[in-house]
Amino acid sequence: MTFSNPLNVQLGDPYVLYTGGTYYMYGTGGGAEKGFAAYSSTDLVHWQPEGQVYFHDNSNGWSAPAASWGGAYWAPEVYEVNGKFYMFYSAQWKINPSHEEENFRIGVAVADKPTGPFVDLANKPVFDPGYPVLDANVFLDTDGKAYLYYSRAAYKHPVESEIADWARKKNWFKEVEESWVYGVELKPDFSGVIGEPVLLLRPPISLSDKQAEWESRSVTSHEVNRRWTEGSVTFKKDGIYYIMYSANYFGGQHYAVGYATATSPLGPYTKAANNPVLQRNTDEGGSVTGTGHNSITYSPDGKEMFIVYHGRTTKTGDERVVFIDRMQVKDGKIKVFGPTTTPQPLPSGVQKN
Repeated sequence: MTFSNPLNVQLGDPYVLYTGGTYYMYGTGGGAEKGFAAYSSTDLVHWQPEGQVYFHDNSNGWSAPAASWGGAYWAPEVYEVNGKFYMFYSAQWKINPSHEEENFRIGVAVADKPTGPFVDLANKPVFDPGYPVLDANVFLDTDGKAYLYYSRAAYKHPVESEIADWARKKNWFKEVEESWVYGVELKPDFSGVIGEPVLLLRPPISLSDKQAEWESRSVTSHEVNRRWTEGSVTFKKDGIYYIMYSANYFGGQHYAVGYATATSPLGPYTKAANNPVLQRNTDEGGSVTGTGHNSITYSPDGKEMFIVYHGRTTKTGDERVVFIDRMQVKDGKIKVFGPTTTPQPLPSGVQKN
């Protein structure tokens, strides 16, 4: 029994929750109108639509559905804590006195079951750092503490670097804006944050940095004047904290995934020498580009680790579709066996019909 990528799910920023023997997938788009939809599966391969599970106009809704990007309902992730389900997501905030085009904040909504309906915990975002933020990811550590990771949007965040100098000399871009990944401790009830956010990841300043080449491709290909660090996911294995992240323009072909490691949840993080671990395969004759914004999950028997991500193929065009591929974490290193489009064995532990 085999499966082949891409899966039959049109979603960006896919996130998978496993609970009660069923997988639930959430993401950007997926047919949801000003909110989020869910899909369910027992094998990680065949997915059924569960309909819309979060609506912006719930009793505590704080977002602005008429704002740019359709209100920017992006990148939902759902966590099961003490029998409740908590959805963290990004959207445009209706409190916007200076009329910023990108006024994203992170919200949290709660439900009694993974299919919702999710209702916002409060009529405001989790916190307001004073700049636009997106791509929430929550890590629940073994000591009971919770941490929120997010990306500061590149909007109005120009940063001086050697790549910015290079782009100016070419007369391509006057400045290069950047998005950076931060982490902050969450209150146990998710009602807010504890302390100040800590900067964890940013694009390299120096061109001699070995990460500069792959993290700057959106600029060096003359695609756009931004460098991104976004779509992060944090997990812990054998006492090491891993943070995976995506770089480059999510709408372009160079979107790719790297990772960094640390010995504590808020770093400092060191980027891995084998980055990127997931990128387009068109240079090798494949058909996949724009691979990124991943989450991780495990096979039904817990023995295999999977990376869940979106990408595009020559067939799907600009439509983002979902891929799952095997990954390995060993001796402090991540290896991703993808992107694949050829037949792969079903995840281990899947009940054969």
